[in-house]
Amino acid sequence: MTIATTPIEWAILAVSAASTAVGLYVAYQAYRGYRRHRSRPMQYLSLGLIILLGVTFVSAFVGSLLLRGGVVPGDYRPGFTLLVRLLQLLGVAFIAYSLSLRG
Repeated sequence: MTIATTPIEWAILAVSAASTAVGLYVAYQAYRGYRRHRSRPMQYLSLGLIILLGVTFVSAFVGSLLLRGGVVPGDYRPGFTLLVRLLQLLGVAFIAYSLSLRG
């Protein structure tokens, strides 16, 4: 079970972990913004950001670790990639919808 062996693989892992942490922070701030203002566009914007930056980044990071570590067989990679892409599409769709609403 090797997650990373070369310096570039460790760098990729570190950047992925940092992106996940920042994504969770942005998602949390979006949720706080929604709770503060209680507006319908902000509700959909925060939901989109939570899905796009919170759920998707965490799913991609954890899934990547499981695939690299050999915990999950490589046969699941295409299905996992499809799941992450669908989550990204859902998050972006919520953000686009929030921008079309009038406040």
